[in-house]
Amino acid sequence: MTYRLVRMTSHALDTDTAESTAPTDVAARAIDLTKVYGSGDTQVKALDGVSVEFAKGEFTAIMGPSGSGKSTLMHCLAGLDSASSGSVRIGETDLSALSDKQMTRLRRDRIGFVFQAFNLVPTLTALENITLPLDIAGRKPDQDWLDTVLKRLGLTDRLTHRPSELSGGQQQRVACARALAGKPEIIFGDEPTGNLDSRASEEVLNILRAAVDEFGQTVVIVTHEPHAAGYADRVIFLADGRIVNELRDPTSESVLDRMKALEQA
Repeated sequence: MTYRLVRMTSHALDTDTAESTAPTDVAARAIDLTKVYGSGDTQVKALDGVSVEFAKGEFTAIMGPSGSGKSTLMHCLAGLDSASSGSVRIGETDLSALSDKQMTRLRRDRIGFVFQAFNLVPTLTALENITLPLDIAGRKPDQDWLDTVLKRLGLTDRLTHRPSELSGGQQQRVACARALAGKPEIIFGDEPTGNLDSRASEEVLNILRAAVDEFGQTVVIVTHEPHAAGYADRVIFLADGRIVNELRDPTSESVLDRMKALEQA
């Protein structure tokens, strides 16, 4: 919990000015985003005019009841799914203006992903999994940066192990290292602690917190866990495809209270 405590101390100096002192540069934004699945009687509107910005150097958690649209929003932001209308920007790049080849390059070079299911290649070693996106891009890793990431994640003595030889927490740390290795502008996590026990979950959340505090990354995760959201700088809440609330400097308790209110509503 070291990084959470450090962050709370710095923010606790003046909580009333949290909005004004938050980073102002935007890493990603959705503008009037709508996503519709199906047609006619089976039509489902997963996103209903969502507009939201994600500041550089900030950790944001997206929460909401099941079916609220939180995973759909993340997939559209990350370029893994296309919106029915509206637009998504990574930095100043409008995703709708990109060709398939350009989109692939953007996801590879500017975005990092950490998924619930790890998505590691079983036949590759931990190091090979970490550098795989760079290898595919024909890029050599920045060795000093990679060494820093590996040391910070405690993976230096696990690099020759294959996924089957690693615990769940270690596999997710490898996935985090893979997301960090290419120095992406923004890291997206879709339920990154969903398959982990409490100890491994703590490790991964501390890593994501450190990615912001130590490495200056931007992190956006979808989670249903108030404890995980308590590591963020900001939590946005979705219901029925719309943003209905926002919380800065969250704690597990304040997030849980908001979620209960949403479910009762």
